[in-house]
Amino acid sequence: MFMKTILSLLGFDAQKHSVKTELMAGLTTFLTMSYILAVNPIILGDAGMEKGAVFSATVIAAVVATCVMALYAKMPFALASGMGLNAFFAYTLVLVMGYSWQEALAAVFIEGVFFIILTILRIREAVVNAIPINIRYSISVGIGLFIAFIGLKNGGIVVVNDATVTGLGPWTPTSVVAVSGILLGAILLTLKVRGALFYTIFIMTVVGIPFGVTQIPENFTVLSLPQSIEPVALKMDFSRFISLDINYYIVVATLLFMDLFDTIGTLIGASMGAGMVDAETGRIHHLNKALMADAVGTTVGALCGTSTVTTYVESTTGIVEGGRTGLTALTVAGLFFLALFFSPIFLIIPSAATTSALFLVGVMMLRQIVHVDFDDFSEAMPCLMTMLMMPFAGSISEGIVLGMLSFVFVKVCSGRYREISATMYILAAFFILKYVAPLI
Repeated sequence: MFMKTILSLLGFDAQKHSVKTELMAGLTTFLTMSYILAVNPIILGDAGMEKGAVFSATVIAAVVATCVMALYAKMPFALASGMGLNAFFAYTLVLVMGYSWQEALAAVFIEGVFFIILTILRIREAVVNAIPINIRYSISVGIGLFIAFIGLKNGGIVVVNDATVTGLGPWTPTSVVAVSGILLGAILLTLKVRGALFYTIFIMTVVGIPFGVTQIPENFTVLSLPQSIEPVALKMDFSRFISLDINYYIVVATLLFMDLFDTIGTLIGASMGAGMVDAETGRIHHLNKALMADAVGTTVGALCGTSTVTTYVESTTGIVEGGRTGLTALTVAGLFFLALFFSPIFLIIPSAATTSALFLVGVMMLRQIVHVDFDDFSEAMPCLMTMLMMPFAGSISEGIVLGMLSFVFVKVCSGRYREISATMYILAAFFILKYVAPLI
């Protein structure tokens, strides 16, 4: 009776669903997205955060957000710190723009609170509709290029070159492991091996041991008690927000847009594939509740000490396996919790081993480019601006801002100003102020 009650809370119907299928779907999703446990501590570690604490924070945020998705939204989607969003946190906010990681965490927390408010007020559609559809597709592509570039850089495949800015690096044990990982991961993904990214990272970590790429600490153990999140938890610095720093507000807005668009896109794509869309209206079942899970996850994640939490596109692998209810998501949450006790394994993984995940996730994000309208130059030029400025400027936010500004400029000057929404004009004015304010 107790088990039936739990299953009912998860939206499970014995006449429509199978417990075995839902559990296997959850396992598949976890294996596919568990690379984040290896990658996130490395990326946020580059921002100066303690890797062990980040690992625990990543797990806790994933567990909480995915449980909300399972019990509140009753949907089979899993959540964790988002790829691209964590790169924006570490490499743009901290390393390029000069914010401390404490200030960056505060921005994530504020973004999460705003996301909760937008979800409660049900006005997220207005925010989404304000951004031209082609720019939205371009943001995903640009982030994919940026992530792939970071992966190549971390693996020593691409290095600084005085003559050409960047160039192919020398063949070293690190770069050989990185290249091998990319090729192995591509083969496994082509063969549709479940958990391909996870297995690739694991294999490359082992291969790196005899070459000195993977460093095994003394007294290494496979199992350990969960590491404390105290070094990163509740360390948010709100001074920039309180001082009315315009650039900081733009950062918060950028995080909000990125999280919102990433989540919306994932939910729409995955829900359509799972048949979770109303046939008459085209609306996704429980969309607002799913968005709430994302917003809660981001807010809790910031409190614990990790970057923006989002719904993972890898959830589609579990859906392909037949996952349709919250039981799939709850299974993923349970597996994430167990990972807390295996942190030593994840923390010895070198950057070279995670190059494959960064590069191949970048490849996956490029798929949105097929939706961009390249026949209309007023659409194509801003889209290319968005895509290229992210890796070239080393900033996701700059790519978005310059892409949107160029969109408005080209449309207005070519007499097509009616194609721009009032909200878009307001955003453009806000972004212009971003560049003009430092000159005043």
